[in-house]
Amino acid sequence: MSLFLRALRGEDTPRAPIWIMRQAGRYLSEYRALKAEHGFWTLARTPELATEVTLQPIRRFGMDAAILFSDIMTPLPDMGLSLEFRPGPVLDHPVRTAGDVDRLRVPSEEEVAPFVPDAIRLLRRELGDTPLIGFAGAPLTLATYAVQGSGSKEYELFRGFLRRESATADALLEKFTDLTINYLRAQVAAGAQAVQLFDSWAGIHDLATYQRFGAPAAERVLSALADTGVPRIYIAVGAQHLYPAIARLPLEAVSVDWRMPLSACRNALPGLTLQGNLDPAALLGDEASLTAEATAVLREGLGGPHVFNLGHGIFKETDPDMVARLVDLVRGYDRHAAMATAAGVA
Repeated sequence: MSLFLRALRGEDTPRAPIWIMRQAGRYLSEYRALKAEHGFWTLARTPELATEVTLQPIRRFGMDAAILFSDIMTPLPDMGLSLEFRPGPVLDHPVRTAGDVDRLRVPSEEEVAPFVPDAIRLLRRELGDTPLIGFAGAPLTLATYAVQGSGSKEYELFRGFLRRESATADALLEKFTDLTINYLRAQVAAGAQAVQLFDSWAGIHDLATYQRFGAPAAERVLSALADTGVPRIYIAVGAQHLYPAIARLPLEAVSVDWRMPLSACRNALPGLTLQGNLDPAALLGDEASLTAEATAVLREGLGGPHVFNLGHGIFKETDPDMVARLVDLVRGYDRHAAMATAAGVA
């Protein structure tokens, strides 16, 4: 079994496996060339092109895991929502009323974004021993975009919607939950060896609101994958205040951002593999500062299973040479030797 999957299953591995969120994308010249020719949405919906983009960072850096090139919004058109990327996701007809929710259809496993399982099957043939991560947006985050209509700093329309139209919000979240279950199960059936549920905007809510709307939907999605046997990763950015609820979700790993040391996260999320948590901005500094920050993360990750990653997606301004340095540093860090040294000092 790969180092990545061993760590997700709770093994305190000799070194931390590494992959980087948004590792297939805009900071790579080879990706920018393809995007200039085809456009993002065509890349994501064409299995051969999505496969090529997914493989680019594996070829260049030899990451310990690949993540499917796609977008969390990908399955929404199959529900009847009009989606465009300008350049971020935009819904010209947001979901704001009970009637809007009633009109949404929930596609079956076979119907939802069929080009995604096709890409996964292609990738499994190409990746060899490198495991492949499938992913989806969590229901709360999908609802955030669907109601707001596009990206936002505060998502005030959605936050007001939850309070003003709670019954309609429940109905919307139920449909997105069914969609997400079908979408992830289709990915696993096609060959995804782990899944990550992105609850990107859960952190904008207080704990009570998250427990009322977000956690039940996430729990149902994750529970529906239990029989597949694949490790389940959950990420919510800026969500340390939600850890009491996240710790109770049925999952194997939590991806954490850079705002709290891994040692503190381990206390808040006992028994789980931690993934993270280098600040993406560390890759914009110099080699010395990157080494210092990454080494600090590696030290904080000792004492339990750890998958090295960024706390959120890589910045498009990142120099790929800095990524190569980071990968080399993580691969050269012997966690067991570091633990033995720390124990001897103590």
